[in-house]
Amino acid sequence: MSSDESPHNLNLIQQAKIIQEKVMQLQKSTNDKTVSASSGGGVVVVTANGANQLVSIKLDRQIVNPDDIEMLTDLILSAANQALAEVQTMISEEMAKISSGFTLPSLI
Repeated sequence: MSSDESPHNLNLIQQAKIIQEKVMQLQKSTNDKTVSASSGGGVVVVTANGANQLVSIKLDRQIVNPDDIEMLTDLILSAANQALAEVQTMISEEMAKISSGFTLPSLI
């Protein structure tokens, strides 16, 4: 058995393959999941999916004021950034689930 084929290296390679398969499954499943975030007390609601794409923006009629487009823009940006941050949190939580139980061998 060569040094590359030691039991520790083979176990690590097997774990890496399992994690890679789970990551691919995670990507498929999270692409369809959505999260929503709001700003301005709910007058702007943005929904994003696990692929980091915005899928909808809903505006309450009362917030649409042609004389104050800047405020509307700020509210949309705030809700969109919050939704995308929540997508990252969702993905991180799912990644933590699939990587638990896998241990790296000691390097010492």
